[in-house]
Amino acid sequence: MAARTIREKTTRGFNQRRRRERLDTLDVPTYVIGDVHGRYDLLSALERKIFADAAELPGGKLIVMLGDFIDRGPASAQVVSRLMAPLPNGFDRICLTGNHEMAMLAYADGEISLDDWVALGGEATLNSYGVDIQALRQQYPRQKKLDSFIRTWLPDDHLNFLRRLPILLDTPQALFVHAGIDPERTIAAQDDDDLVFIRSRFYDSAQPLPKLIIHGHTPVKQAEAHGLRLNIDTGAFRSGKLTAARLWQGHIHVTST
Repeated sequence: MAARTIREKTTRGFNQRRRRERLDTLDVPTYVIGDVHGRYDLLSALERKIFADAAELPGGKLIVMLGDFIDRGPASAQVVSRLMAPLPNGFDRICLTGNHEMAMLAYADGEISLDDWVALGGEATLNSYGVDIQALRQQYPRQKKLDSFIRTWLPDDHLNFLRRLPILLDTPQALFVHAGIDPERTIAAQDDDDLVFIRSRFYDSAQPLPKLIIHGHTPVKQAEAHGLRLNIDTGAFRSGKLTAARLWQGHIHVTST
């Protein structure tokens, strides 16, 4: 199936716009983490670096996750469990949705097929939940029964956590989002579809952006700043490099595993 068709199916079930989060000020050290894609090992290592760095800074701290926690890598279930767990004292965390979280929910809700999700890396996610698709196909040769089993097997608390994720975080200093924004629209008028899927219309546009946009979605070798675009998706699944950017007192510091 063409990627565009999967994209359309993935967002079909989300006609009601995802929640937008807003902070009136970004006055605490803020750490932004790019696409994890099931690399629990890298997330754990990067968090240790963040906690050590934050110990030298005053007051509370905020961690912002840019989505795509799941698929492709080997430990998606463990990543979601970690994001659901409390952080050390003094830390808050805001997790944003990515297109892969929306695809998982679209499969769980019957909006896309199992093959559609697998094409995006969903088999690795199912394996992390103890689901062996190939073995189950022998037990449930009819697709409807296979889907019913898998959808029942996926833990409700994880699905509900993913359903509640906002799709962007807007602050006076920066906007945090998975993929980017449509430069032709105001922030208030952005479509969910663009916020988790947009690429060239965001990267290639000469239209002035309203503020710094920190995003992931399209892997790059090094975290890249182009004008008011800062891409921190360094392709953790394949590269072994998960990246975070720290925003504090008007400065941006980038670190990776």
